[in-house]
Amino acid sequence: MTKRKFNRSNPLRDITGKNLSSGLIASTLILTGPALIVLEAAASGHFTTEQTINWMFAVYFFGGLFGILMALWFKIPITGGHSISGVAFLATMTSQFSYSQLIGGYVMSGIFILLVGLTGVFTKIIKWVPKEVIASMLAGLVTGYVVKLVPAIKEMPLVGGLALISFFLVTRYSKRIPAVMAAVTVAFLTLLFSRNLDISSGGIPFIFPSLQMPEFTWMGMLTLGIPLAMLVLSNDVAPGVGALESSDFNPPIRKIVSISGVFSVTTSFFGGQCANIAGMMTAICAGQDSGPREKRYMGSFVSGVVLLIFGVFAWKVVPFIQSLPQAFVSLLGGFALISVLHSSLQKGFSGNQYPLSALTAFIVSISNVSFFHISAPVWALVFGAIVARTVEK
Repeated sequence: MTKRKFNRSNPLRDITGKNLSSGLIASTLILTGPALIVLEAAASGHFTTEQTINWMFAVYFFGGLFGILMALWFKIPITGGHSISGVAFLATMTSQFSYSQLIGGYVMSGIFILLVGLTGVFTKIIKWVPKEVIASMLAGLVTGYVVKLVPAIKEMPLVGGLALISFFLVTRYSKRIPAVMAAVTVAFLTLLFSRNLDISSGGIPFIFPSLQMPEFTWMGMLTLGIPLAMLVLSNDVAPGVGALESSDFNPPIRKIVSISGVFSVTTSFFGGQCANIAGMMTAICAGQDSGPREKRYMGSFVSGVVLLIFGVFAWKVVPFIQSLPQAFVSLLGGFALISVLHSSLQKGFSGNQYPLSALTAFIVSISNVSFFHISAPVWALVFGAIVARTVEK
């Protein structure tokens, strides 16, 4: 295989309406709910304003930079971000460690991810799993997000109803305009005109990001560093690589994991828990709604640019994110993942070679049950692969 290099021509020529739409939607997902969880976790740990701003800057700036560089380097939609499940985990942990011990745990987590990438363990595991199982795992993973469309529309009938109508109309009558972008645009405009959103900055001052000093402890490594790394690998790397495989890309798994480790270590010194391939965002940018397959990488590039800018101006943008209703965030996610769910179900269940394995992976993934800090998508791959290699061999 030829070595991929940065495109010396203008990659902006590969931007289309569809990959632009996918990039914007993918970035919106991680700029809404996850940003609020970061703020909640910071409040739980009694972080100072400076520490909170450092955290927001680190995960979005370096997560965006990761996506930009990886997309341009490999020309496939490797989308950067930070671990949403990792932030949710930290919301319960920030009060149990000092700030410097948290930073130490983040550093050790990044090093662990780097070592997993360098040894190639993750690559061997993924290659052992049939593509039907990977596609079914992804289908189970996104089903929960798509199903939330129904209660979201019920809670916000005007916004959701108009967005749904626009989605169907554009799908039926237009091939040039992405239906998802039309739905999201209509939803945003309807929300802005129908509700009063509090977008004041709250007097938050700008603080220049600074390096944070870590403190390493055995307890931090065992109860924070390793579990956080497992969450990143299972909830982001595995679904992200699975989404790329499911869309018939050939992702450089070892490099993706290793570079995720390097970026996570760098991010930790600025107060963030990680910066890595983002599973859900990669699924959106790699899907059919992102347009021509050879140009889908620009969706990841667009998403990365948005995240990077958000990281720089997070101290001003956060109040607007806080003002968005949760049902609206669910609405965006549901529309964004419809095509991902459709294509994953087709690839997982259209063949006759691994029907039981695909069904096993789908059921385990949709259960959203985790054991030993290992998420349902990883168990879905494990059990699906075992059934494929034993029962359906």
